[in-house]
Amino acid sequence: MSERGWLNDGEQRAWRAFYAASKVLFDQLDRELQRDANMPHTYYEILVVLSEVPGRELRMRELAELTRSSPSRLSHAIARLEDRGWVRRRECPDDKRGQFATLTGEGLAALAAAAPGHVAGVRTHLFDRLTPAQVDQLRAICEVVVQPLAPDHPVARDLTT
Repeated sequence: MSERGWLNDGEQRAWRAFYAASKVLFDQLDRELQRDANMPHTYYEILVVLSEVPGRELRMRELAELTRSSPSRLSHAIARLEDRGWVRRRECPDDKRGQFATLTGEGLAALAAAAPGHVAGVRTHLFDRLTPAQVDQLRAICEVVVQPLAPDHPVARDLTT
């Protein structure tokens, strides 16, 4: 244990509130995506990342980094997305072990269909409950937490732009 010891009562309540809020929010958003778009949040995240890069294609290794996923977990998800016709996988021509994941037109359409409901859920369950000042505080707090934990990660870099 560190010299600072256990969390004090206020820190303990804040930690538990943060943990509970994170869990229940993501569980709710996942249930809604499953119900409304027949996809888990993990698939939605992959589709979003691919939709935002030039050519809608990334090396699997880069996609794993951006989605904070293990290579095996990502490979499994990509196989399911391929089964749906939403992603296509292809070999890397200059690296026989590497592969690319490409968002298909069907995948882009599935994302476009799912996005309005997902955004509505994020708004309803998070932003509609906060004041503008609290939204600013939430952003600032999250940036302070993420930056030292993963300063070179693209998600952390995106927070400062």
